[in-house]
Amino acid sequence: MQPRLAYATLAPEAYKRMLHLNAYLKHCSLEASLLELVKLRASQINHCAFCIDMHWKDARAAGEDEARLYLLNAWHESPGYTERERAALAWTEAVTLLSEDQVSDDLYAQVREHFSDVEIVDLTFAVLVINGWNRLSVSFRSQPGVYQPHRATE
Repeated sequence: MQPRLAYATLAPEAYKRMLHLNAYLKHCSLEASLLELVKLRASQINHCAFCIDMHWKDARAAGEDEARLYLLNAWHESPGYTERERAALAWTEAVTLLSEDQVSDDLYAQVREHFSDVEIVDLTFAVLVINGWNRLSVSFRSQPGVYQPHRATE
């Protein structure tokens, strides 16, 4: 498949605003390793090859265990995820799949056991942002395989 449009070039102000949201998330209340799992899981759900490639590489560059990444698509049945991570992944799936069902009160209660109010809002913004990137990348066919992760010193 060929890329369709260069959305960053055609809508530079909107693209810049998305980058500002990314910058906020880099310094939010949530740990970077959790954010990478959330981004990767939402990208799997949305079938975004570009973002799966990116966030798998970023997670590995940050030291994430390969087995946890391989099993992420089946995290419900897989050992090795903390209860906090499980709550975040369940929240990610529910918010990403809003068209299928509402975010239940039971799930909200589960998330509240592991996250502060600020962290829940930050987690929801993280899901919102990656879903936005997924929709851009899938719609305009961003090409996977070219992304290289930033080094820790950058």
